[in-house]
Amino acid sequence: MMAKFFVISLGGSLINPGEINTRFLKGFKRLILKHARNGSRFLIITGGGQLCRDYNRALEQISRPTLTDLDWMGINVTWVNAKLVQLMFGNAAHPEILKDPDQKLSFKKAVAVGGGWKPGRSSDGATVKYAQNFGAHTVINLSNVDYVYNKDPRKYKDAKKIETISWLDFRKIVGNKWDPGANLPFDPTAAKLAQAKKIRVIIARGTDLANLEKILSGKKAKGTVIE
Repeated sequence: MMAKFFVISLGGSLINPGEINTRFLKGFKRLILKHARNGSRFLIITGGGQLCRDYNRALEQISRPTLTDLDWMGINVTWVNAKLVQLMFGNAAHPEILKDPDQKLSFKKAVAVGGGWKPGRSSDGATVKYAQNFGAHTVINLSNVDYVYNKDPRKYKDAKKIETISWLDFRKIVGNKWDPGANLPFDPTAAKLAQAKKIRVIIARGTDLANLEKILSGKKAKGTVIE
């Protein structure tokens, strides 16, 4: 199998949907290491998910945080998630978590793991920036949704899944404003950067590891492709 380089945005909702999802993480680890043994290398950027929103909500209840405060709270949560993922890969992973996509790095291990970057963007934005700086043209965005929909499927029964969409049309759905704690398939500032840098994003349900196997193997899979 030809060696490949994958950039994966791993949603915090997959890591900790209320408690640490060890069953998913074990399966995810096995799948990544399987491909790593064939020479593939992975850059995995973790999100904060519901835990991030819980911390932000608590902070707002006991203080008067600025948007920057809320961003830093969330960024630190992503770093905790990143450390968990980095450590679970053991010797296969770069020994430090990545915190700055502008810092030059040439990692020799099969896996490198990072989290959020700086205020004003989510971990999605950091992932796109890493992809840009590593010369990757595709980001695999794993979350708790199988597709992007034209409207919230939890509220509207007639919501329709979208298999392919342009960045222009996608940004009409998510808007242009960043909101710490917002629960969107891909954050607006990240979408703007991905569009500008011509980076393709595949949005898929992370817990469907059989589907992720298809994506990594270049086979037809479930998910929304934005380009």
